[in-house]
Amino acid sequence: MSSRLVACEGVVKSYEEERIRALTGMDLEVDPGEFVAVVGPSGCGKSTLLHLIAALDRPDAGTIRVAGHDLVHEPNLDHYRARHVGMVFQLHNLLPTLNALENVQIPMFELGIGASERRARARRLLQLVELTGRERNRPPQLSGGERQRVAVARALANEPALLLADEPTGSLDSEAGRVVLDLLEHIRAAGGTTILLVTHDVAVADRADRVVRMLDGRVETTASPTAPPVALPAEAVR
Repeated sequence: MSSRLVACEGVVKSYEEERIRALTGMDLEVDPGEFVAVVGPSGCGKSTLLHLIAALDRPDAGTIRVAGHDLVHEPNLDHYRARHVGMVFQLHNLLPTLNALENVQIPMFELGIGASERRARARRLLQLVELTGRERNRPPQLSGGERQRVAVARALANEPALLLADEPTGSLDSEAGRVVLDLLEHIRAAGGTTILLVTHDVAVADRADRVVRMLDGRVETTASPTAPPVALPAEAVR
């Protein structure tokens, strides 16, 4: 059995009755504890890849294995998502009528975690993202950076092995974005959480252990962010 946390092989995904080919034979492997940034021009399939790994959709062909689960044949994708994967989007996607503490608890319901444990775990996570004292604030009462930190706490609610982040700093100013990236690095260092992050931002990609550049629905290059072959072209950061 492979020791990779994520293993994608020959993944194909099309939309609109195959008129749009988002992925055209995608191969990707991610090791446990690794921080990988995926970059590339708009429309190259970056977000589609994350959605498939998160089991928000199924591929048309190929195989995707995450934490030993074959996502093509996995019978209970809801449980897989709740147990093994956390996801942070560019927009926080918090429920505006719930406060921070309640938003963080939402994923825990899928695993049947009791009320007292849900509250205690949510408080610990909000402390981790430095939002102690803001637990009762609803999203409209929080800054953009604070809302994104709540979203990170929510993504960690069920202690997933894999954290997927789709442009997590894209809607933030540079300082708030730096705080979120520092937080992700701290989480990885403290708990060994694997991070797979999509970004158009060169500075964000430079924080990763490895940069994967996609083009036309597949991997074009992969290397450390300091290696010359991964220098990002202009279209990758527009």
